[in-house]
Amino acid sequence: MAFTDLLDRLGGVGRFQLVYTGLLLLPCSLLACHNFLQNFTAAVPRHHCQGPANHTAAATNDSGAWLRAVVPLDRLGDPEPCRRFKEPQWALLSPNTSVRGAAMEGCRDGWVYDRSVFPSTIVMEWDLVCEARPLRDLAQSIYMAGVLVGAIVFGGLADRLGRKGPLVWSYLQLAVSGAATAYFGSFGAYCVFRFLMGMTFSGIILNSLSLVVEWMPTRGRTVAGVLLGYSFTLGQLILAGVAYVIRPWRWLQFAVSVPFLIFFLYSWWLPESSRWLLLHGKSQLAVENLRKVAVMNGRMEEGERLTKEVVSSYIQSEIASVCPSNSVLDLFRTPAIRKITCCLMVVWFSNSLAYYGLAIDLQKFGLSVYLVQVLFGVIDIPAMLVATTTMIYVGRRATVASFLLLAGLMVIANMFVPEDMQALRVAQAALGKGCLASSFICVYLFTGELYPTEIRWGWALLRSVPALGV
Repeated sequence: MAFTDLLDRLGGVGRFQLVYTGLLLLPCSLLACHNFLQNFTAAVPRHHCQGPANHTAAATNDSGAWLRAVVPLDRLGDPEPCRRFKEPQWALLSPNTSVRGAAMEGCRDGWVYDRSVFPSTIVMEWDLVCEARPLRDLAQSIYMAGVLVGAIVFGGLADRLGRKGPLVWSYLQLAVSGAATAYFGSFGAYCVFRFLMGMTFSGIILNSLSLVVEWMPTRGRTVAGVLLGYSFTLGQLILAGVAYVIRPWRWLQFAVSVPFLIFFLYSWWLPESSRWLLLHGKSQLAVENLRKVAVMNGRMEEGERLTKEVVSSYIQSEIASVCPSNSVLDLFRTPAIRKITCCLMVVWFSNSLAYYGLAIDLQKFGLSVYLVQVLFGVIDIPAMLVATTTMIYVGRRATVASFLLLAGLMVIANMFVPEDMQALRVAQAALGKGCLASSFICVYLFTGELYPTEIRWGWALLRSVPALGV
Protein backbone atom coordinates (compact mmCIF):
# COMPACT_ATOMS: atom_id res chain seq x y z
CA MET A 1 0.00 0.00 0.00
CA ALA A 2 1.08 3.57 -0.69
CA PHE A 3 0.26 6.87 0.94
CA THR A 4 -1.88 7.86 -2.07
CA ASP A 5 -4.13 4.87 -1.30
CA LEU A 6 -4.79 6.38 2.10
CA LEU A 7 -5.71 9.72 0.48
CA ASP A 8 -8.14 7.89 -1.83
CA ARG A 9 -9.69 6.27 1.23
CA LEU A 10 -10.21 9.74 2.77
CA GLY A 11 -12.07 11.17 -0.19
CA GLY A 12 -9.53 11.33 -2.99
CA VAL A 13 -9.67 14.71 -4.73
CA GLY A 14 -12.12 16.23 -2.29
CA ARG A 15 -12.97 19.62 -0.86
CA PHE A 16 -9.75 19.73 1.18
CA GLN A 17 -7.54 19.14 -1.87
CA LEU A 18 -9.36 21.81 -3.89
CA VAL A 19 -9.18 24.48 -1.17
CA TYR A 20 -5.62 23.56 -0.20
CA THR A 21 -4.37 23.65 -3.78
CA GLY A 22 -6.12 26.96 -4.42
CA LEU A 23 -4.56 28.58 -1.35
CA LEU A 24 -1.10 27.41 -2.43
CA LEU A 25 -1.42 28.41 -6.08
CA LEU A 26 -2.71 31.92 -5.37
CA PRO A 27 0.70 33.10 -4.06
CA CYS A 28 2.36 31.39 -7.04
CA SER A 29 0.39 33.62 -9.38
CA LEU A 30 1.75 36.79 -7.75
CA LEU A 31 5.18 35.19 -7.65
CA ALA A 32 5.13 35.35 -11.45
CA CYS A 33 4.78 39.13 -11.11
CA HIS A 34 8.20 39.31 -9.46
CA ASN A 35 9.80 37.16 -12.15
CA PHE A 36 8.88 39.65 -14.87
CA LEU A 37 8.67 42.80 -12.76
CA GLN A 38 11.75 44.42 -14.30
CA ASN A 39 9.95 44.62 -17.65
CA PHE A 40 8.26 47.63 -16.02
CA THR A 41 10.34 48.74 -13.03
CA ALA A 42 13.53 48.67 -15.16
CA ALA A 43 12.03 49.86 -18.43
CA VAL A 44 14.36 52.08 -20.49
CA PRO A 45 12.56 55.22 -21.73
CA ARG A 46 13.74 57.34 -24.62
CA HIS A 47 16.50 59.61 -23.39
CA HIS A 48 19.22 62.02 -24.50
CA CYS A 49 22.02 64.00 -22.92
CA GLN A 50 21.28 66.98 -20.77
CA GLY A 51 22.85 70.18 -22.05
CA PRO A 52 25.95 71.76 -20.48
CA ALA A 53 25.13 73.34 -17.15
CA ASN A 54 27.32 76.40 -17.83
CA HIS A 55 25.04 77.66 -20.61
CA THR A 56 22.17 79.91 -19.69
CA ALA A 57 20.04 78.30 -22.36
CA ALA A 58 20.18 75.01 -20.45
CA ALA A 59 16.91 75.97 -18.87
CA THR A 60 15.28 75.27 -22.21
CA ASN A 61 16.83 71.82 -22.37
CA ASP A 62 13.63 70.23 -23.60
CA SER A 63 12.94 72.64 -26.43
CA GLY A 64 13.41 71.43 -29.99
CA ALA A 65 15.86 74.20 -30.92
CA TRP A 66 18.10 73.69 -27.93
CA LEU A 67 18.01 69.92 -28.36
CA ARG A 68 19.10 70.15 -32.00
CA ALA A 69 22.00 72.40 -31.12
CA VAL A 70 23.26 70.24 -28.27
CA VAL A 71 22.53 66.61 -29.20
CA PRO A 72 23.42 65.02 -32.57
CA LEU A 73 20.85 62.94 -34.41
CA ASP A 74 21.20 59.26 -35.27
CA ARG A 75 20.46 57.69 -38.66
CA LEU A 76 16.73 57.60 -37.91
CA GLY A 77 16.62 61.28 -37.03
CA ASP A 78 16.25 60.73 -33.27
CA PRO A 79 18.52 62.33 -30.65
CA GLU A 80 21.49 60.14 -29.82
CA PRO A 81 21.10 58.75 -26.29
CA CYS A 82 24.75 58.68 -25.17
CA ARG A 83 26.58 61.61 -26.84
CA ARG A 84 26.35 65.37 -27.12
CA PHE A 85 28.31 68.20 -28.70
CA LYS A 86 30.99 69.69 -26.47
CA GLU A 87 29.73 73.11 -27.45
CA PRO A 88 26.22 73.94 -28.76
CA GLN A 89 26.16 74.01 -32.56
CA TRP A 90 23.92 77.03 -33.16
CA ALA A 91 24.43 76.73 -36.90
CA LEU A 92 22.17 73.67 -36.87
CA LEU A 93 19.22 75.91 -36.06
CA SER A 94 19.32 77.19 -39.65
CA PRO A 95 17.42 75.13 -42.21
CA ASN A 96 19.36 72.64 -44.39
CA THR A 97 22.52 73.03 -42.32
CA SER A 98 24.81 70.27 -41.14
CA VAL A 99 27.95 70.24 -39.02
CA ARG A 100 30.86 67.90 -39.57
CA GLY A 101 33.79 67.18 -37.31
CA ALA A 102 32.24 68.76 -34.22
CA ALA A 103 33.79 67.56 -30.96
CA MET A 104 31.66 65.09 -29.01
CA GLU A 105 31.54 63.99 -25.39
CA GLY A 106 29.51 61.73 -23.12
CA CYS A 107 26.54 62.86 -21.06
CA ARG A 108 28.59 64.49 -18.32
CA ASP A 109 25.62 66.40 -16.86
CA GLY A 110 23.14 63.52 -16.89
CA TRP A 111 20.19 62.64 -19.09
CA VAL A 112 16.74 63.90 -19.94
CA TYR A 113 14.14 61.10 -19.93
CA ASP A 114 10.80 60.78 -21.67
CA ARG A 115 8.38 60.32 -18.77
CA SER A 116 5.20 60.04 -20.84
CA VAL A 117 4.90 56.24 -20.40
CA PHE A 118 6.99 55.55 -17.31
CA PRO A 119 7.09 58.40 -14.78
CA SER A 120 9.88 56.64 -12.89
CA THR A 121 11.96 53.48 -13.21
CA ILE A 122 15.22 52.29 -11.65
CA VAL A 123 16.88 53.26 -14.93
CA MET A 124 15.84 56.89 -14.51
CA GLU A 125 16.57 56.98 -10.81
CA TRP A 126 20.13 55.65 -11.04
CA ASP A 127 20.92 56.54 -14.68
CA LEU A 128 21.37 52.93 -15.79
CA VAL A 129 21.88 53.86 -19.43
CA CYS A 130 24.79 53.98 -21.88
CA GLU A 131 27.95 52.76 -20.10
CA ALA A 132 25.90 51.89 -16.97
CA ARG A 133 23.27 49.86 -18.85
CA PRO A 134 24.88 46.50 -17.93
CA LEU A 135 24.00 47.27 -14.30
CA ARG A 136 20.32 46.97 -15.23
CA ASP A 137 20.92 43.45 -16.54
CA LEU A 138 23.07 42.72 -13.50
CA ALA A 139 20.09 43.39 -11.24
CA GLN A 140 18.08 40.68 -13.04
CA SER A 141 21.02 38.27 -12.88
CA ILE A 142 21.31 38.88 -9.13
CA TYR A 143 17.62 38.00 -8.77
CA MET A 144 18.25 34.75 -10.67
CA ALA A 145 21.27 34.05 -8.45
CA GLY A 146 18.88 34.33 -5.51
CA VAL A 147 16.70 31.67 -7.14
CA LEU A 148 19.73 29.37 -7.28
CA VAL A 149 20.76 29.97 -3.66
CA GLY A 150 17.14 29.64 -2.54
CA ALA A 151 16.96 26.15 -4.03
CA ILE A 152 19.92 25.14 -1.86
CA VAL A 153 18.75 26.82 1.35
CA PHE A 154 15.01 26.22 1.31
CA GLY A 155 15.28 22.81 -0.35
CA GLY A 156 17.56 21.53 2.39
CA LEU A 157 15.39 23.09 5.11
CA ALA A 158 12.26 21.51 3.62
CA ASP A 159 13.75 18.04 4.01
CA ARG A 160 14.84 18.63 7.60
CA LEU A 161 12.12 20.93 9.01
CA GLY A 162 9.14 20.10 6.83
CA ARG A 163 7.47 21.86 3.91
CA LYS A 164 5.28 24.28 5.84
CA GLY A 165 7.93 26.12 7.88
CA PRO A 166 10.15 27.20 4.96
CA LEU A 167 7.05 28.10 2.94
CA VAL A 168 5.66 30.36 5.67
CA TRP A 169 9.06 32.02 6.08
CA SER A 170 9.36 32.53 2.32
CA TYR A 171 6.06 34.42 2.26
CA LEU A 172 7.26 36.72 5.04
CA GLN A 173 10.71 37.20 3.49
CA LEU A 174 9.22 38.14 0.14
CA ALA A 175 6.80 40.63 1.68
CA VAL A 176 9.50 42.32 3.76
CA SER A 177 12.26 42.33 1.14
CA GLY A 178 9.83 43.50 -1.55
CA ALA A 179 8.69 46.42 0.58
CA ALA A 180 12.30 47.21 1.49
CA THR A 181 13.23 47.25 -2.21
CA ALA A 182 10.63 49.96 -2.73
CA TYR A 183 11.78 51.94 0.32
CA PHE A 184 15.58 52.15 0.17
CA GLY A 185 17.19 54.58 -2.23
CA SER A 186 20.44 53.00 -3.40
CA PHE A 187 21.11 50.61 -6.25
CA GLY A 188 23.18 48.38 -3.98
CA ALA A 189 20.29 47.96 -1.55
CA TYR A 190 17.97 47.29 -4.49
CA CYS A 191 20.19 44.41 -5.65
CA VAL A 192 20.50 42.94 -2.16
CA PHE A 193 16.75 42.84 -1.61
CA ARG A 194 16.11 41.53 -5.13
CA PHE A 195 18.50 38.69 -4.29
CA LEU A 196 16.47 37.91 -1.17
CA MET A 197 13.29 37.98 -3.24
CA GLY A 198 14.82 35.56 -5.73
CA MET A 199 15.57 33.16 -2.88
CA THR A 200 11.91 33.10 -1.92
CA PHE A 201 10.94 32.13 -5.47
CA SER A 202 12.57 28.73 -4.93
CA GLY A 203 11.24 28.46 -1.38
CA ILE A 204 7.66 29.06 -2.47
CA ILE A 205 7.69 27.00 -5.67
CA LEU A 206 9.50 23.98 -4.19
CA ASN A 207 7.39 23.72 -1.07
CA SER A 208 4.09 24.60 -2.73
CA LEU A 209 4.69 21.92 -5.34
CA SER A 210 5.71 19.37 -2.69
CA LEU A 211 2.65 20.09 -0.55
CA VAL A 212 0.27 19.92 -3.50
CA VAL A 213 1.77 16.64 -4.74
CA GLU A 214 1.92 15.04 -1.28
CA TRP A 215 -1.70 15.90 -0.45
CA MET A 216 -3.05 15.06 -3.91
CA PRO A 217 -3.97 11.51 -5.02
CA THR A 218 -2.21 10.31 -8.16
CA ARG A 219 -5.18 10.88 -10.46
CA GLY A 220 -5.33 14.58 -9.56
CA ARG A 221 -1.67 15.48 -9.96
CA THR A 222 -1.74 16.18 -13.69
CA VAL A 223 -4.55 18.70 -13.28
CA ALA A 224 -2.80 20.23 -10.25
CA GLY A 225 0.39 20.68 -12.27
CA VAL A 226 -1.51 22.34 -15.10
CA LEU A 227 -3.22 24.63 -12.59
CA LEU A 228 0.23 25.65 -11.39
CA GLY A 229 0.97 26.71 -14.97
CA TYR A 230 -2.28 28.64 -15.18
CA SER A 231 -1.48 30.41 -11.92
CA PHE A 232 1.70 31.73 -13.57
CA THR A 233 -0.36 32.80 -16.58
CA LEU A 234 -2.76 34.63 -14.28
CA GLY A 235 0.17 36.32 -12.59
CA GLN A 236 1.49 37.67 -15.88
CA LEU A 237 -1.92 39.15 -16.68
CA ILE A 238 -2.21 40.61 -13.19
CA LEU A 239 1.23 42.19 -13.60
CA ALA A 240 0.24 43.84 -16.88
CA GLY A 241 -2.91 45.30 -15.31
CA VAL A 242 -1.28 46.47 -12.08
CA ALA A 243 1.72 47.93 -13.92
CA TYR A 244 -0.61 49.81 -16.29
CA VAL A 245 -2.49 51.38 -13.36
CA ILE A 246 0.51 51.95 -11.07
CA ARG A 247 3.31 53.46 -13.16
CA PRO A 248 5.91 54.67 -10.57
CA TRP A 249 8.28 51.77 -9.96
CA ARG A 250 8.42 52.03 -6.18
CA TRP A 251 4.64 51.87 -5.79
CA LEU A 252 4.46 49.01 -8.29
CA GLN A 253 7.11 47.09 -6.36
CA PHE A 254 5.19 47.69 -3.14
CA ALA A 255 1.84 46.70 -4.67
CA VAL A 256 2.98 43.24 -5.79
CA SER A 257 4.84 42.54 -2.51
CA VAL A 258 2.34 43.48 0.21
CA PRO A 259 -0.18 40.69 -0.61
CA PHE A 260 2.39 38.17 0.61
CA LEU A 261 1.72 39.40 4.14
CA ILE A 262 -1.81 38.05 3.70
CA PHE A 263 -0.43 34.76 2.38
CA PHE A 264 1.89 34.65 5.38
CA LEU A 265 -1.03 35.03 7.80
CA TYR A 266 -3.32 32.39 6.32
CA SER A 267 -0.47 29.94 5.67
CA TRP A 268 -0.41 29.16 9.40
CA TRP A 269 -3.71 27.35 8.86
CA LEU A 270 -2.27 25.05 6.21
CA PRO A 271 -1.45 21.60 7.60
CA GLU A 272 2.00 20.10 7.22
CA SER A 273 2.43 17.21 4.81
CA SER A 274 1.35 14.06 6.64
CA ARG A 275 3.63 12.07 4.39
CA TRP A 276 6.64 14.05 5.64
CA LEU A 277 5.45 13.73 9.24
CA LEU A 278 5.17 9.95 8.93
CA LEU A 279 8.59 9.64 7.31
CA HIS A 280 10.09 11.58 10.22
CA GLY A 281 8.39 9.67 13.02
CA LYS A 282 5.67 12.23 13.85
CA SER A 283 2.78 9.84 13.34
CA GLN A 284 0.46 11.35 15.96
CA LEU A 285 0.46 14.77 14.29
CA ALA A 286 0.04 13.07 10.91
CA VAL A 287 -3.06 11.26 12.18
CA GLU A 288 -4.54 14.52 13.49
CA ASN A 289 -4.02 16.20 10.11
CA LEU A 290 -5.51 13.25 8.23
CA ARG A 291 -8.59 13.27 10.46
CA LYS A 292 -9.13 16.95 9.66
CA VAL A 293 -8.84 16.11 5.97
CA ALA A 294 -11.39 13.31 6.37
CA VAL A 295 -13.86 15.69 8.06
CA MET A 296 -13.46 18.32 5.36
CA ASN A 297 -13.93 15.70 2.64
CA GLY A 298 -17.07 14.28 4.29
CA ARG A 299 -15.37 11.05 5.43
CA MET A 300 -15.55 11.53 9.20
CA GLU A 301 -16.09 7.85 9.93
CA GLU A 302 -13.04 6.88 7.94
CA GLY A 303 -11.03 9.48 9.81
CA GLU A 304 -12.12 8.20 13.21
CA ARG A 305 -10.83 4.73 12.32
CA LEU A 306 -7.33 6.04 11.71
CA THR A 307 -4.64 5.14 14.22
CA LYS A 308 -0.88 5.53 14.21
CA GLU A 309 -0.48 1.88 13.29
CA VAL A 310 -2.98 2.02 10.43
CA VAL A 311 -1.51 5.18 8.98
CA SER A 312 2.08 3.95 9.29
CA SER A 313 1.21 0.78 7.39
CA TYR A 314 0.49 2.87 4.30
CA ILE A 315 3.99 4.27 4.17
CA GLN A 316 6.21 1.39 5.24
CA SER A 317 7.56 0.84 1.71
CA GLU A 318 8.53 4.53 1.44
CA ILE A 319 10.17 4.54 4.89
CA ALA A 320 12.39 1.65 3.81
CA SER A 321 13.53 3.52 0.69
CA VAL A 322 14.28 6.87 2.36
CA CYS A 323 17.97 7.81 2.56
CA PRO A 324 19.20 9.04 5.97
CA SER A 325 20.94 11.97 4.24
CA ASN A 326 20.29 13.66 0.92
CA SER A 327 22.53 15.63 -1.39
CA VAL A 328 22.86 16.69 -5.01
CA LEU A 329 24.91 13.53 -5.54
CA ASP A 330 21.71 11.51 -5.13
CA LEU A 331 20.74 12.78 -8.59
CA PHE A 332 23.66 10.82 -10.07
CA ARG A 333 23.92 7.83 -7.70
CA THR A 334 22.45 5.11 -9.95
CA PRO A 335 22.72 4.71 -13.75
CA ALA A 336 18.96 5.08 -14.27
CA ILE A 337 18.55 8.29 -12.28
CA ARG A 338 21.85 9.62 -13.68
CA LYS A 339 20.49 9.27 -17.21
CA ILE A 340 17.24 11.03 -16.26
CA THR A 341 19.12 13.86 -14.53
CA CYS A 342 21.42 14.52 -17.48
CA CYS A 343 18.50 14.57 -19.92
CA LEU A 344 16.46 16.91 -17.74
CA MET A 345 19.44 19.24 -17.26
CA VAL A 346 19.70 19.67 -21.03
CA VAL A 347 15.94 20.18 -21.32
CA TRP A 348 15.88 22.73 -18.49
CA PHE A 349 18.88 24.60 -19.87
CA SER A 350 17.36 25.04 -23.33
CA ASN A 351 13.90 25.75 -21.95
CA SER A 352 15.03 28.32 -19.37
CA LEU A 353 17.36 30.13 -21.74
CA ALA A 354 14.73 30.46 -24.46
CA TYR A 355 11.82 31.21 -22.12
CA TYR A 356 13.46 34.00 -20.14
CA GLY A 357 15.20 35.28 -23.26
CA LEU A 358 11.76 35.91 -24.75
CA ALA A 359 9.83 36.97 -21.65
CA ILE A 360 12.38 39.40 -20.14
CA ASP A 361 13.02 42.82 -21.72
CA LEU A 362 9.81 43.10 -23.76
CA GLN A 363 10.85 46.52 -25.05
CA LYS A 364 12.97 44.84 -27.72
CA PHE A 365 9.79 44.05 -29.68
CA GLY A 366 9.06 47.74 -30.27
CA LEU A 367 5.40 47.62 -29.17
CA SER A 368 3.72 48.61 -25.92
CA VAL A 369 5.20 46.50 -23.12
CA TYR A 370 1.75 46.30 -21.51
CA LEU A 371 0.24 44.83 -24.67
CA VAL A 372 3.10 42.39 -25.18
CA GLN A 373 2.89 41.27 -21.54
CA VAL A 374 -0.81 40.52 -21.97
CA LEU A 375 -0.22 38.64 -25.22
CA PHE A 376 2.57 36.59 -23.64
CA GLY A 377 0.19 35.66 -20.82
CA VAL A 378 -2.92 34.93 -22.89
CA ILE A 379 -1.05 32.66 -25.33
CA ASP A 380 -0.30 30.26 -22.45
CA ILE A 381 -4.00 29.41 -22.04
CA PRO A 382 -4.58 27.52 -25.32
CA ALA A 383 -1.02 26.18 -25.29
CA MET A 384 -1.48 24.55 -21.88
CA LEU A 385 -4.91 23.23 -22.82
CA VAL A 386 -3.29 21.39 -25.71
CA ALA A 387 -0.46 20.26 -23.43
CA THR A 388 -2.92 18.90 -20.87
CA THR A 389 -4.74 16.88 -23.51
CA THR A 390 -1.56 15.44 -24.99
CA MET A 391 -0.14 14.62 -21.55
CA ILE A 392 -3.25 12.61 -20.70
CA TYR A 393 -3.62 10.77 -23.99
CA VAL A 394 -0.08 10.71 -25.43
CA GLY A 395 2.29 11.01 -22.47
CA ARG A 396 4.78 13.43 -20.92
CA ARG A 397 7.81 12.62 -23.03
CA ALA A 398 6.14 13.09 -26.42
CA THR A 399 4.49 16.30 -25.21
CA VAL A 400 7.75 17.83 -23.97
CA ALA A 401 9.59 16.91 -27.17
CA SER A 402 6.83 18.30 -29.41
CA PHE A 403 6.53 21.63 -27.61
CA LEU A 404 10.30 22.14 -27.43
CA LEU A 405 10.55 21.46 -31.17
CA LEU A 406 7.76 23.92 -31.97
CA ALA A 407 9.28 26.56 -29.68
CA GLY A 408 12.67 26.16 -31.33
CA LEU A 409 11.18 26.54 -34.81
CA MET A 410 9.35 29.71 -33.73
CA VAL A 411 12.46 31.26 -32.20
CA ILE A 412 14.62 30.43 -35.23
CA ALA A 413 11.99 31.74 -37.65
CA ASN A 414 11.81 34.97 -35.66
CA MET A 415 15.48 35.62 -36.43
CA PHE A 416 14.64 36.07 -40.13
CA VAL A 417 11.69 38.45 -39.68
CA PRO A 418 12.59 42.09 -40.50
CA GLU A 419 12.58 44.41 -37.50
CA ASP A 420 9.97 46.68 -39.04
CA MET A 421 7.45 43.78 -39.05
CA GLN A 422 6.89 44.15 -35.34
CA ALA A 423 3.45 42.51 -35.15
CA LEU A 424 4.71 39.34 -36.82
CA ARG A 425 7.77 39.22 -34.58
CA VAL A 426 5.62 39.53 -31.45
CA ALA A 427 3.14 36.89 -32.68
CA GLN A 428 5.91 34.37 -33.38
CA ALA A 429 7.64 35.11 -30.09
CA ALA A 430 4.34 34.72 -28.20
CA LEU A 431 3.69 31.33 -29.81
CA GLY A 432 7.22 30.21 -28.97
CA LYS A 433 6.82 31.40 -25.40
CA GLY A 434 3.51 29.55 -25.06
CA CYS A 435 5.16 26.32 -26.21
CA LEU A 436 7.99 26.82 -23.72
CA ALA A 437 5.56 27.52 -20.86
CA SER A 438 3.70 24.29 -21.66
CA SER A 439 6.91 22.28 -21.76
CA PHE A 440 7.84 23.78 -18.36
CA ILE A 441 4.70 22.27 -16.84
CA CYS A 442 5.28 18.92 -18.53
CA VAL A 443 8.82 18.72 -17.15
CA TYR A 444 7.65 19.75 -13.67
CA LEU A 445 5.18 16.85 -13.68
CA PHE A 446 7.74 14.55 -15.25
CA THR A 447 10.15 15.36 -12.43
CA GLY A 448 7.53 15.00 -9.73
CA GLU A 449 6.76 11.48 -10.89
CA LEU A 450 10.34 10.33 -11.55
CA TYR A 451 12.20 11.72 -8.54
CA PRO A 452 11.53 10.91 -4.89
CA THR A 453 10.39 14.01 -3.02
CA GLU A 454 13.48 13.92 -0.79
CA ILE A 455 15.87 14.68 -3.69
CA ARG A 456 13.58 16.97 -5.66
CA TRP A 457 15.25 20.03 -4.13
CA GLY A 458 18.56 18.93 -5.66
CA TRP A 459 16.91 18.75 -9.05
CA ALA A 460 15.52 22.26 -8.48
CA LEU A 461 19.06 23.45 -7.77
CA LEU A 462 20.28 22.11 -11.11
CA ARG A 463 17.23 23.54 -12.84
CA SER A 464 18.04 27.02 -11.48
CA VAL A 465 21.59 27.13 -12.83
CA PRO A 466 20.66 27.97 -16.46
CA ALA A 467 18.68 31.01 -15.31
CA LEU A 468 21.96 32.71 -14.37
CA GLY A 469 22.86 32.92 -18.04
CA VAL A 470 19.73 34.85 -19.00
